[in-house]
Amino acid sequence: MVKHQPLQVYEKQVFVSFVTGIYGCRWKRYQRSQEDSSRWECIWFIILCSSFLLLVFWAYFWLVAQNDFNEFNWSVYNRSGEWRDETIPILASTTVGFSYITFLLILALFHISLGQQLNLYWVHKIGVLATLLTTISGIISVDDIWGDEWDILLVSLQSTAPFLHIGALVTVTAISWLVAGYVVRRERSNFQVMMLLIYTVILLAVYLAPLTFTCPCIMDRHSLRPRPDLIGRRGAPMMAPENTMVSFNRALQYGASSLEADVTISVDGVPFLMRDRTLKRTTDVRKVFPARQYGDASFFNWTEIRSLNAGQWFLESDPYWTVETLTARDRSRIGNQTVCSLVEMLRLAARANGSALLNVHRPPPEHPRHRTWFMDTLWAVQKAGISQKRVRTVTWTPDTDRGRVRGLQQTANEKLSVEEIRQRGITSLTLHYSKASHKDIQEYLANNVSVTVYPVNEAWLYSILWCSGVPSVSSDAPQVLRKVPYPIWLMSQSAYDFIWITSDLVSLAVVIGIFGFQKWRMRGMQNYNPEQIMLSAVARRSSREVNIMKEKLIFSELNNGLSSTEELCLYPENGYATYSHGGLSH
Repeated sequence: MVKHQPLQVYEKQVFVSFVTGIYGCRWKRYQRSQEDSSRWECIWFIILCSSFLLLVFWAYFWLVAQNDFNEFNWSVYNRSGEWRDETIPILASTTVGFSYITFLLILALFHISLGQQLNLYWVHKIGVLATLLTTISGIISVDDIWGDEWDILLVSLQSTAPFLHIGALVTVTAISWLVAGYVVRRERSNFQVMMLLIYTVILLAVYLAPLTFTCPCIMDRHSLRPRPDLIGRRGAPMMAPENTMVSFNRALQYGASSLEADVTISVDGVPFLMRDRTLKRTTDVRKVFPARQYGDASFFNWTEIRSLNAGQWFLESDPYWTVETLTARDRSRIGNQTVCSLVEMLRLAARANGSALLNVHRPPPEHPRHRTWFMDTLWAVQKAGISQKRVRTVTWTPDTDRGRVRGLQQTANEKLSVEEIRQRGITSLTLHYSKASHKDIQEYLANNVSVTVYPVNEAWLYSILWCSGVPSVSSDAPQVLRKVPYPIWLMSQSAYDFIWITSDLVSLAVVIGIFGFQKWRMRGMQNYNPEQIMLSAVARRSSREVNIMKEKLIFSELNNGLSSTEELCLYPENGYATYSHGGLSH
């Protein structure tokens, strides 16, 4: 009678095979190892983590920069001369790269938690380097083309900081499992102490981060000021061609109380509305006057300008992906738009009992209206029949020329002190949102200086400016902001302090518990006696640690070679590997 002793139960490790197979192309059991990862593989893990953090920064930047996508495309247009939506390839590549790196990082963390050796496949190494270099080149390009946009990161933290803090708490708390598993090992090293120290510093920094937050919407709801007025910046340019009558009408329909436009003076002294230096982007000048398509718009006379179509480009290029939402009637109206004169826009504002904000561009020195541009503008205001008190001008001229624009309300487009504002006789400021801090806004309002902030196209930015008390905002998207009846979030200081302290304490308790559990678990593994495992193999089913030890024993015997009287038997029907000795008796 032959007596077989079960030595190993082979269990299918589907999840482990999936993790190690995709990460390092190690699909078979014999290809895997639970030894410490090599120094090079640790370096690749650091590169992977660095790529992930850089992509998080890059993706967050483009998430909040949606407010200024129109400004980005315009900046690219001024460099290349061709209008196209450059944000689409950037967003697509960022999404693909972020998904890929995140997936690899999750697989790497599973390797660590399962005790598997890190071994990134060479194809993935190329992919990680390509993603990292592409992201770095993108950051350098944005800094060159659109360097001022980095300011939006600090502005956005006024809205997102409390939520990012909670996310950071969850992340550092989860990482404590890996840190604890490495630090509580029996072998002590300086690297373990350094890792524990770094983790402790990061943990404390995250816990205390809210002390540095400046969030206008953390306030008493009874102190909330009225909803900021909407100014249609070039009308509603996402729903109709900018600076056209149909665009201004749309802005008024979406709740705008004022209209903003860019004013250029024609060669025969007629103020008309045009943002660009040339007529190429927003008209069909290349068809009507092909030889002058790159010429300055101010050197055309009004008859020539009026003959151009100012709406067909919008339908053809669809710059904001909104043409499909338009009805056939709207498309017909848009397709027949012409360049709008200042008088037409002001008359529309007067009929709607609204006001106007004019960005007047002074003609170049060789222009025949270079010295009389302000009189041409004032003439248009008087002809439109609108009260001069309801017209504000942002004149791009020296202070010596400001006083010559008599009767019009003047506003500055630069950040000034209260004393400078009084000296210049300015009644209001029109500031970019990156230049209007919460403290500055409060100071201006306390001194009866009206502030208009531009461009405001996203609900989160509109909300923090509302909480800051801004009286009015200039927007390319009034159709979006009209759907914001209240700030996105509003919280009292005491409520936020409670959430902050409670979340920190819960995180600290979880981290301490994880370190305690890992220490207890490691102590139990260190007290495991291999001889007891072998003696009890017949009596009970093997644990994972026992199986690993027996598997090593089998392969050791195979490597040394079995004697002629020894036999290794496999029974696939029951999944057992058995070992028997010669000299069998029946």
